[in-house]
Amino acid sequence: MENAKRLYEAVLEGDAKTARSVTEAALAAGVDPQKLVTEQMIPAMDEAGRRFECNEFFVPELLVSARAMKAALELIRPLLAARGAQPAGRVVIGTVKGDLHDIGKNLVAAMLEGGGFEVIDLGVDVSPERFVATAREKEAHLIALSALLTTTMPSMQATVEALQRAGLRERFKVMIGGAPITQKYADEIGADGYSENAAGAVALARRLSAPM
Repeated sequence: MENAKRLYEAVLEGDAKTARSVTEAALAAGVDPQKLVTEQMIPAMDEAGRRFECNEFFVPELLVSARAMKAALELIRPLLAARGAQPAGRVVIGTVKGDLHDIGKNLVAAMLEGGGFEVIDLGVDVSPERFVATAREKEAHLIALSALLTTTMPSMQATVEALQRAGLRERFKVMIGGAPITQKYADEIGADGYSENAAGAVALARRLSAPM
């Protein structure tokens, strides 16, 4: 398992090349790919998130950790899919209609993936109808909405309302975030949760997707 332990360090340090090579070696040695995810990669991303919240890491460090995690996950994901392994949850994420900013959204998506979630990233300028249709089609558990502009915040409420009109509001949890977003706004529009940063979004997603 020495290779597996090096994977934790490579992800935390943001060394994508080493993360990939260590993963290849561990898989060749017969290490269970699920264990690589749950015992090395997820803990590494959790630690990166903890350091971010303690101001030991900043956005660039989080991004390179996420990049290293994705490099290893590219090798592992097909193996998990082939054996029918279930993710922690399935999240449809995107920046809302009228908003073209994606740095924060991309970081949250990467952190969620590092936390064991399957992520369907719709990109930017996503309409309420597309969020609803994709969540239904992909049988998602969560819909994650991002906005950087105050002028696009109403699209978040419009997405919640679109879910209600479709009779699907109880089926999907909605989490929101972005620079101008607050817990107060989340409460006002009927969202299920709000996080002020990417690390907090993972903890929130785990809480919202946990069995009742």
